[in-house]
Amino acid sequence: MKRSPLSLGLALAVVFAGAPMAHAADVDTKPRLGTFGVDLTARDTTAKPGQDFNRYVNGHWLDTYQLKDYETSYGSFNQLRDLSETQVHAIITELQQRKDLAAGSEAQKLRDYYASYMDRAARDAAGIKPLQPVLDGIAAIRSKDALIAAFGNADLSGTTTPVRFGVELDRKDPDQYLVSLRVGGLGLPDKDYYLNADERFVKIRAAYLDHIQRMLGFAGVKDAKARAEAVLALETELAKPQWERAQLRNRDKTYNASAFAEFVKQYPGYDWSAQLKVQGMPALDRVNVVTPSAVQPVLDVVAKTPLPAWRDYLTFHAVRNNAPLLSREIDDAAFAFTGTVLGGQKAQRDDWKRAVALTTGMEGLGDAMGKLYVERHFSPQSKAAMQALVENLRKALRSNIEKIEWMGPATKAEAYRKLASFRPKVGYPDKWRDYSSVTIVPGDLVANVMQLRQYGRNDQVSRIGKRTDRDEWGMTPQTVNAYYNSTFNEIVFPAAILQAPFFDLNADPAVNYGGIGAVIGHEMGHGFDDQGSKSDYAGIQRNWWTDADRAGFEQRTKLLGAQYDAFCPLEGQCVNGSLTMGENIGDLGGLSMAYTAYQLSLNGKPAPVIEGLGGDQRFFLSWGQIWKGKYRDEALLNQIKTNPHSPSQYRANGPLRNFDPWYRAFGVKQGDAMYLAPEQRVRIW
Repeated sequence: MKRSPLSLGLALAVVFAGAPMAHAADVDTKPRLGTFGVDLTARDTTAKPGQDFNRYVNGHWLDTYQLKDYETSYGSFNQLRDLSETQVHAIITELQQRKDLAAGSEAQKLRDYYASYMDRAARDAAGIKPLQPVLDGIAAIRSKDALIAAFGNADLSGTTTPVRFGVELDRKDPDQYLVSLRVGGLGLPDKDYYLNADERFVKIRAAYLDHIQRMLGFAGVKDAKARAEAVLALETELAKPQWERAQLRNRDKTYNASAFAEFVKQYPGYDWSAQLKVQGMPALDRVNVVTPSAVQPVLDVVAKTPLPAWRDYLTFHAVRNNAPLLSREIDDAAFAFTGTVLGGQKAQRDDWKRAVALTTGMEGLGDAMGKLYVERHFSPQSKAAMQALVENLRKALRSNIEKIEWMGPATKAEAYRKLASFRPKVGYPDKWRDYSSVTIVPGDLVANVMQLRQYGRNDQVSRIGKRTDRDEWGMTPQTVNAYYNSTFNEIVFPAAILQAPFFDLNADPAVNYGGIGAVIGHEMGHGFDDQGSKSDYAGIQRNWWTDADRAGFEQRTKLLGAQYDAFCPLEGQCVNGSLTMGENIGDLGGLSMAYTAYQLSLNGKPAPVIEGLGGDQRFFLSWGQIWKGKYRDEALLNQIKTNPHSPSQYRANGPLRNFDPWYRAFGVKQGDAMYLAPEQRVRIW
């Protein structure tokens, strides 16, 4: 989920999917999966639940599913994304066939934007030409002022920049926006890719060097090999001072707001006002520096690096980042590194899939499609059921908090207040984005993309000095995801998430609680994870804990982090328990909340036995089913280095090891591989 630069809190950044059609939900009484909502054919019945529960639930599928050439990974979430994608594509296909769309209407814009991507013949004929104005502008850089202007316009040109201002929510004043300064400018996924001596990274760096050279070649750069080496050396210097990703999660360390005048004094020798002006921003009263210790070293690199190296750097990134908009030759050449080397893909996704993503994503015409999507694929019954589930999970979390022994009454009172203040958003926003200022023309893909980049910039700049918009959504209804926004203390579930295996109106309740119930609990859990717990009921970042209670909480999170540190999906490459801490707490808390809610829903009555499986067993099978997933090694390496979510097998198994009801449901005993002694089990929420 990239919705930048607003801070939207922690999303459940995995792939969810499209909601059932309204008419289908009304007439169909059969679960979409199996006889009660779980696909039992995916199981490996020779595996013991206590040895590897993920294998027990998904083992047959793992053995038999072959990743398609364009897939870096695949699982339950991707299956649903495919369906949502197909539903959106069907809507666009209908628009393609219509000749009566009014000029300037959102339907016309959707139709023509999509068509401009799909016109491969025109793109191939144009080659690099649509990008030539950007390349000419970079070639004309002959002064530091011009370089700063190029950095400021990186969002429009599609290149990148080592220093960037962005508009975010003010975590200490949720009614205000705050401009933040971030450093970056890397072309590889993480600083480790530049600095790690592991053979995997050495090979990636060699391939990256070839990639830089090839991209420069498309821009007509001579002596591209030597100049590519200089670009890689430049990026390596930029990488060195940048913070580790786990450190970037620490909200106390990344909030460093000061008066703009003080900021300029602290980091002299760079014309900050000039960059703000280029970005269209007014003079600022305050600015937040996200990673203070990294700024001056990055500025030193900017100062000491000759302009020719910066021109090559910007040229490379302009060609590479815009390659998907250009000819097949350039597109495929960029993909050979970004897709194959970094992700393990053997082929590009089909053009129609890529066109759907570009046209209807958050940085495209996402809300225009959202209106059409919810009309067809989001039933009132689904929304009502989801709202009811949210309230059930709210009750369950309160019940869990009441039983916490290590938390005192003062902190509990604040936790109850925060829980009561959670604002759920379900399905779609109450007001939609206005695209009237965007002009989409047939047959000019790059011009259309530039229009939407400008629209995004204007939207960001227009926020400065205004009160924050609490009704805004950070995802489109057709997005297969969900998120928690700590600054607004809200949990957000787009329409597209409400579908099997997460949610099915006709599934056994145990299945829905183990699926969508755990997802709701996960998002609520982000409000109480190691970082979300630093904001109060009103979204204000402050400490509402007693010192003793915070110490008890951190003692437990430290133990949980150590468990995940021991998960090593690739030889010598292990999960980072600190980087994934928030998501791991969300998973453990979500599982616990969903289970409590399921038990409350039974009203003291025993759950029925279905196909020889008790209610608790069906609940945990549903939990395991949603984490079904398979990865290519390249994608798995990328995930454990850059992603705050643990790989899917650990999301399935990791929380269960700490959860007593799972042991009882499947008779897990000492000696089983997943067994943890009771005193080693972590209980947080």
